[in-house]
Amino acid sequence: MTGLRQSLLEYHQRSKHRVNRYAPGPGGLDWANQPDPFREFRGALQIKLPLAAARTLLAALPDHLADMAAFSLATGLRRANVTGLQWTQVDLVRRLAWIHPDEAKARRAISVPLNADAVSIIRRWSGKHPTHVFSFRGTPIRQVSTKAWYQALKKAGIQAFRWHDLRHTWASWHVQDGTPLFALQELGGWESAEMVRRYAHLSAEHLAPYADRLCSLRVVENPVDGTFSSHPTNEKELAVANS
Repeated sequence: MTGLRQSLLEYHQRSKHRVNRYAPGPGGLDWANQPDPFREFRGALQIKLPLAAARTLLAALPDHLADMAAFSLATGLRRANVTGLQWTQVDLVRRLAWIHPDEAKARRAISVPLNADAVSIIRRWSGKHPTHVFSFRGTPIRQVSTKAWYQALKKAGIQAFRWHDLRHTWASWHVQDGTPLFALQELGGWESAEMVRRYAHLSAEHLAPYADRLCSLRVVENPVDGTFSSHPTNEKELAVANS
């Protein structure tokens, strides 16, 4: 039996109705650990938020969800890693957090550099819970795709957006700001470079020097008949043209 088939069967056993209990509802499913076919579909549209839309969404969320969403946008961490983040995994002096191998999808430890936004968010939650960074009314937060989340999406005018899309948004912003794909792979804890290449189309600045290698001709439009002609751009090309 293939690994994928086995994981599907195991998930089915965990999520189906039983004699003594109902199947978990949408608010109780373990989205982060579902097999891939349950989490995303290849070729399906992945929504990335523009900065203005992200700010509108954060403003519409209650404080605890707004901070968790902002922290996700600052670090790219998956939902389970944000809700499960504990104070023992944070070092504000070094501005670093870490995800243990058993908590990471790729089953290897992830070091998470904390930018200024992430540090500011964590400091706001200092002292509110003895073990977990994020809590609500004294209890660690386990679920984020709540009624308040969907109400905020509606208020912000955002459709077809999941909590996991915050991670896609974070990765998209990085690539658009020039972060190399190899660095993004390390930051996001992806196991393979192929997983990161989905964002490659968002930035082509690194290809510009190669494109410029063919800028040996200056193309000029003829204002009379609208045709184009090429003219050498340096002495070497001029000598070749006159030879």
